[in-house]
Amino acid sequence: MKITYIAADGTETEVNAREGDSVMQAAIANDIDGIIGECGGSMMCATCHCYVDDAWVEKTGPQHDGESDMLDCAASEVKPTSRLSCQIKLTEELDGLVVHLPEAQI
Repeated sequence: MKITYIAADGTETEVNAREGDSVMQAAIANDIDGIIGECGGSMMCATCHCYVDDAWVEKTGPQHDGESDMLDCAASEVKPTSRLSCQIKLTEELDGLVVHLPEAQI
């Protein structure tokens, strides 16, 4: 399955990802600048903050419990489409997902 990460400067990087992985895991496995994932996906930081593309918001679903609390610690502006990429699990329905990366994570 494919994910496109769009950096704050507009640079697009499309990667192959495995179903069941998180958007954060796919980013780290493919050396995507802009996703740090300092806590390893345990929802204890906000260094995997991303903005889900408007076309994909409904498919990724709402924020999980506690996600908005962690996003309060994000280094970049929190928007209505903000998510922790560690909390978005890749399913067949998310093949082609597009996420935008914030200017900074820390």
